[in-house]
Amino acid sequence: MSRKILTILAVCCVFVLGPSSCGGSNILVVPVDGSHWVNMKIILEELHSRGHDITVLRAQKSWYISSNSSVYTAIDIPMVETEDDSSLYIQFMENVMNCRSYPAFISSFCQQRLMTDMLSDAHVILAKSAEAILDDSVFMTKLQESKFDLMLTDPVLTVGVLLGSYLKLPMVFNVRYINTVEGHFVIAPSPVSYVPMSMSELHDKMDFLERTKNMLHYLYYVYEQHFIINPVYSDVFRKHFPVGTDLFSLELSADIWLLRSDFVFEFPRPTMPNVVYIGGFQCKESKPLPAELEAFMQSSGEHGVIIMSLGTFISALRPEITEAIAAAFAELPQKVIWRFTGEKPSSLGNNTMLVKWLPQNDLLGHPKTRVFVAHGGTNGMYEAIYHGVPVVAMPLLFDQFDNVLRLKVRGAARVVEVRSLTKDSFLEALEDVLENPSYRQNIQRLSQLHRDQPMSPMDTAIFWIEYVIRNKGAPHLQAAGFSLSWYSYFCLDVAAFFMVITGTFIWGSVLICRFLCCRRFSRKIKAE
Repeated sequence: MSRKILTILAVCCVFVLGPSSCGGSNILVVPVDGSHWVNMKIILEELHSRGHDITVLRAQKSWYISSNSSVYTAIDIPMVETEDDSSLYIQFMENVMNCRSYPAFISSFCQQRLMTDMLSDAHVILAKSAEAILDDSVFMTKLQESKFDLMLTDPVLTVGVLLGSYLKLPMVFNVRYINTVEGHFVIAPSPVSYVPMSMSELHDKMDFLERTKNMLHYLYYVYEQHFIINPVYSDVFRKHFPVGTDLFSLELSADIWLLRSDFVFEFPRPTMPNVVYIGGFQCKESKPLPAELEAFMQSSGEHGVIIMSLGTFISALRPEITEAIAAAFAELPQKVIWRFTGEKPSSLGNNTMLVKWLPQNDLLGHPKTRVFVAHGGTNGMYEAIYHGVPVVAMPLLFDQFDNVLRLKVRGAARVVEVRSLTKDSFLEALEDVLENPSYRQNIQRLSQLHRDQPMSPMDTAIFWIEYVIRNKGAPHLQAAGFSLSWYSYFCLDVAAFFMVITGTFIWGSVLICRFLCCRRFSRKIKAE
């Protein structure tokens, strides 16, 4: 009798939960540290709960990726994130602020150049790290003998792309940015007439001058990819990969791209069959707050609370800026919870609580929260959308300027330039978002659209990861255009053929006309 019951339960498990839910697979993960790890860890926890065995390759001096975990087995390898040097990002932020002093048309190119300098150095280190790993025959043999079913990686860190390709594993990307641009620009057609380039700070309705700027950003991206990034890996390709291999071809070989985007947030654009959208997958319903925070929230009365956080990398601004922010907060009737490190501003009001860490998702989901003051990181923007909280944005680095623009054009955010921030300008922006109901209405509309999906972003991500495992890849979703040469992709050979045919026809027609005209002319002379 017990055997029959077990058999019935096993059959139910297969049909109800799916084939991969009953037997775990062996997954190799190469994540990126910092805020990217927050995204990856959530997926790994879900995969672990479904019975999968997970091995994570991490830097020995990792910021957030623990060497001891009940979710995964960690293996230390040499990777780019080996030093927690926050001063590097502080200096980078200062350089970005200097770029913001230029006219709008020029400032984005200045910022892109800063990104090129930073990323070119990072890719040199990444290439050396990948070469050291691939040269370690003992370690590589160990990985091969582990019989992994899948490589799950964030392609911002190219080590995972190179390692997964070398081991010939089916590959799934957990991706937003790759190389120097947003993931779409690597895998999908991207007409520059209405698809804004990364770092361009443009929207999808561009006039002539904006389209010109967008084209220049695109040409600069092509230059970066082919003349700065790809050559860095030439030694690795020569030693460990077939002739003709380049970084682009390895990236395009990934079976599924789990893109951390949602068209509620992104501008509509062309896509590809193996791109799966999981934007906001890290968002969840808020949990009860610690007693101290809950008491502070309730003490705000009908005015509510403002939440301020500037992310994981940069949590300190120039003293004169923090003083202006604190002074502006002090004039508001709302209470403020500010994630802050550094010296306490002298203008801080009694309505403001400074904390070194805050449960951001839970605070944004609290009914007393009125405004989110943020730097524009992707995770924070999706949490604001999920919970329907309007944003006062203070972009500082990287993609944050593009992110906040997307909310601004949808009427869900005000953007404040940190470089020129004053108490009055910051206070005016806060009061505008607090008092103008359109901001809350617009972001709550975005929240409604974001939540109105047949399947949650997390369930979608897990389904496609397990789909690749079950089917040992998904090559049927990869477009044939990836294997074409550049001139074939753009049909330049066909255009050349038609030009030759047309030219031959015109040349032949001219010869025939000349022949007929000359013959007629000669007959006329003879007749005379």
